[in-house]
Amino acid sequence: MKPTTERLRWTTADLELLPDNGNRYEIIDGELFVTRAPHWNHQRVCGNIYQKLNVWSQSTGLGQVAIAPGIIFSDADNVIPDVVWASNERLALLLDDAGHLTAAPELVVEVLSSGGDNERRDKEVKLKLYSSRGVQEYWIVDWQKQQVEIYRREKAALTLVATLFANDELVSPILANLQFPVKQIFA
Repeated sequence: MKPTTERLRWTTADLELLPDNGNRYEIIDGELFVTRAPHWNHQRVCGNIYQKLNVWSQSTGLGQVAIAPGIIFSDADNVIPDVVWASNERLALLLDDAGHLTAAPELVVEVLSSGGDNERRDKEVKLKLYSSRGVQEYWIVDWQKQQVEIYRREKAALTLVATLFANDELVSPILANLQFPVKQIFA
């Protein structure tokens, strides 16, 4: 008889049992991902992106931006992206009574943390999750290389459409008239 190895599947309920110790816990397809508190520069870049999106959102009145909101897609897919933006119309449909997002906002931003596992999570596992859940645009920001990879929904999947560097301008078709030099998010 062949031994079976059944994979442990984590759920949203399991997260409530984990210690509040400064780690960030996420579940993707039932797999638990644990990351430590991010680097100072990671957080600074998240704040700069939030600031750019928030100023634009306030001036246009088209939507809202948040830092590190929980997105509970399902019992087996519970993540905490670094920054998200949702239109006012979409946001009204996304929030549950506890104030968590329950479906995809239009824009998700992940700022890479150091380490191969962290990079694989954001560039492969989360890309696949966000693509399957309907995110319209996904930015992967590398503060060490000072670059931004832009993925946009094309034919029902997120596809890499641009890799921007410090001297490039960031624009987005889902964020009308938003435009700024990439270097400003690394300043």
